[in-house]
Amino acid sequence: MGVVVDPGVPPEVAGLLRANAPLLSRIRAGWVPPAETSSGRKSPSSAMLLAATPFVVALMALLLASRFAPAGFVLLGTYVFIVLVKIASMSEVTEDDRPQERGVYEQARWYDGRYLLPEDFDQEARAVLTRAQRAIGSVLRSHVNAEGLLDDARNAVMLPAQEWEIARLLAKLSALRLEHRELLARGIAPEVAAVIEPLERALVNSEAAVVARVEALERYAGHVAEAERAYHARGQIEELRARLPRYEELLAESGADKLAVPEIERLAEDADVLERTLRRSVKSAHEAFRYLEG
Repeated sequence: MGVVVDPGVPPEVAGLLRANAPLLSRIRAGWVPPAETSSGRKSPSSAMLLAATPFVVALMALLLASRFAPAGFVLLGTYVFIVLVKIASMSEVTEDDRPQERGVYEQARWYDGRYLLPEDFDQEARAVLTRAQRAIGSVLRSHVNAEGLLDDARNAVMLPAQEWEIARLLAKLSALRLEHRELLARGIAPEVAAVIEPLERALVNSEAAVVARVEALERYAGHVAEAERAYHARGQIEELRARLPRYEELLAESGADKLAVPEIERLAEDADVLERTLRRSVKSAHEAFRYLEG
């Protein structure tokens, strides 16, 4: 699983956050990108190069103008100049070297609290969230959803909202479970044991309520998967029905039309059955969808 983002966050920002989970973890741990350098400010290496350039150029000009200048010395001056340029280019730090990190940092600060990282979930919560994401993904990627047989517009709004709400609750549950385990690890006085039990029940009941949401999503995804199978089967049957006249022509020309196998003639019936199955599956999916809304 990756970064879970509140669906109210602009899509371009959400994409940036999802693509930078490790950096977001560093930012949460306190990392701050280096301050931006002003456009007119030069790095020490640039200043050194600028200061040394006139001297090196003048020296090379004098050497080249003198017919007594040893060729090796001229080559040495050229080499020194190239080395200076290389050092400057390696150590130069411009404003544009880390625009991505700066952008992620600014958006992470601005939308703090509206995204969740993998470390926000304990192992149990991560497993439950993965189930929810798998169910949501299967619905949104289905052909029946893309073809508008389901309420694709409502799916596109409600399912991400369900994912965020489930993730938010699981993150809170994970934090409370961690605090509870740490408390138990320190040892509980007998007087506190009576208070601990209802708190543990609250954690268990809260998890059960979230799991019930996920199971509802999985039931919805199951109905959509059934509709998806019927959709693909119907398409295949329709393709075979389109070819049926050619088979009938072949049977007639070969004199075997009276011996036509019943299965070929049942294609139309099969198509009708699959059509009814598809409609029934879509209706069941809609009913499951309404249950999710409730």
